[in-house]
Amino acid sequence: MSTTTQVSKVLKGGEWLIKESNAAETFTPEDFNEEQRMVLEMCNSFLDSEVIPNLDRIDNLEKGLMPGLMDKAGELGLLGTSIPEEYGGLGKDFITATLVNEGLGGGHSFSVAIAAHTGIGTLPILYFGTTEQKAKYISKLATGEWKGAYGLTEPNSGSDALGAKTTAKLSADGKYYLLNGQKCWITNGGFADVYTVFAKVDGDKFSAFIVERGFEGFTQGPEEHKMGIKGSSTVQLYFQDCKVPAENMLGEIGKGHVIAFNILNIGRLKLCAAALGGAKRALSDSVLYATTREQFKQPISNFGAIKHKLAEMAIQVWVGESALYRTSKWVDDKEHELLAANKPFNEALLGAAEEYAIECAMLKVYGSEVLDFVVDEGVQIHGGNGFSAEYNISRAYRDSRINRIYEGTNEINRLLTLDMTLKRAMKGRLDLMGPAMKVSQELMSIPEFGNGEESLFSTEKKLVTNFKKAILLAAGAAVQKLMMKIEGEQEILMHIADMAIDTFNAESALLRVMKMVEKDGEAAHQVEIDMVRTYLSDASDRIQKNGKDAINGFADGDEQRMMLLGIKRFTKAQPFNTKDARRRIADRMISEKKYPF
Repeated sequence: MSTTTQVSKVLKGGEWLIKESNAAETFTPEDFNEEQRMVLEMCNSFLDSEVIPNLDRIDNLEKGLMPGLMDKAGELGLLGTSIPEEYGGLGKDFITATLVNEGLGGGHSFSVAIAAHTGIGTLPILYFGTTEQKAKYISKLATGEWKGAYGLTEPNSGSDALGAKTTAKLSADGKYYLLNGQKCWITNGGFADVYTVFAKVDGDKFSAFIVERGFEGFTQGPEEHKMGIKGSSTVQLYFQDCKVPAENMLGEIGKGHVIAFNILNIGRLKLCAAALGGAKRALSDSVLYATTREQFKQPISNFGAIKHKLAEMAIQVWVGESALYRTSKWVDDKEHELLAANKPFNEALLGAAEEYAIECAMLKVYGSEVLDFVVDEGVQIHGGNGFSAEYNISRAYRDSRINRIYEGTNEINRLLTLDMTLKRAMKGRLDLMGPAMKVSQELMSIPEFGNGEESLFSTEKKLVTNFKKAILLAAGAAVQKLMMKIEGEQEILMHIADMAIDTFNAESALLRVMKMVEKDGEAAHQVEIDMVRTYLSDASDRIQKNGKDAINGFADGDEQRMMLLGIKRFTKAQPFNTKDARRRIADRMISEKKYPF
């Protein structure tokens, strides 16, 4: 018995869990148009010519260098990719904007600076600003004439953003808001011209303000000394009766959380894109090193242990980009759907990003952890040289670590994944109850034997369907047993979130390879098939472990035994020789001396 229903062309956020997707209708990186490929190539060329040769100078915070590089990026249109033409941008689609984040993602501290400027430094004003505010600021931000930054975090409020202490009070004459407080970890803070700053009006109404460098009462601290992304300007901001014109309030008074959380949805997806861009560069560096470094009179790329590492790095990157661009197309389609319904530009993209907030949270977790894995294994492949500053992999290793912390820690994003899913179910936006009950009924029935269909990927399709059943089983039982107490059971929530991340990735990768084979034939994509089957084989073990740990956290007795049998049934994969598959994947990269997929 299947939990899935007939295919829906545009799935709602979270709906992939209960509905079947069609490979032909799934957007993949192979579907990029010629212009998008050219944009990606332009980004890579910019890094190779302007950024990579200057990484030491960037890390030393050479005065004027980073703003100058951003000016050059602005001349190419890379700061205003998705900004409407009326404000000096290029007005490109969401997928193209995501590609820019990927293409520039391997630029270390430069990537951080440009992502902060184009994301949290620009988008709050673009989406929530008045006509006058957008006219004043966005055209300058789109070209890079002005640089943007964002002030949310405080010494005592990180993940708990609403716990901020900075205050804003309207002056007696009503002309200014007087800001008092401090912000920390402000990317681009040392050179930005305009800042979106959050403060509580009258001590309780969380609101946002546009603050310009030079406003009276606004100062900044010295550059922070950091473990990684050393070239990214990071300072504290101080406000002492800082005079912000009343017309510089951004959005509605007391609605600052709407700005902060909506901007984060988009930022999480684009962080995934940048992380995967960085991972591809680090992987290519590692492949090249492995083919040129000799030990025991042969390249180390000949050794099975190294091939295993290279292949696993490639699998995780390829799977991640499959999920990333599948989601990006959903966001793009939803944006166009809302525009067609006469929604304003800002409401259309914010609405689309909110619709897929669950997927954005999962992508942020996965992308940041893939990059961490790739650079860690890259250092290992480089051996002692990987610990040397002469090799760029050591910088990549240091710079990667921050990605699991900002844009919401990975722990917060795991919790959000389940929290948002369950809240949508309670509000009727997602019908999880019906499919979850069917899974419970299936547990009481005799297992099906045979696939029901015979095709190249029928076994893999059934396995992904069963992964979804495992999630519905664990999540449904946890909600039923724990009720409102489930929010306090973070370990259980994170186990189920990891099941969801693995399943969404597995389905995205499977749909991608099915589409490729349908177009070009099986023989043309044997290595991609190896990647998908290896990921599925390993994911089945991870999903079983997470499902078991989740269930053991709240169930006991016969109920526990029955559910554990269910998890085992739904994660049972066919035996597959992952060793030989990984060798074939690695051999393809070794032959081309780079990540070629």
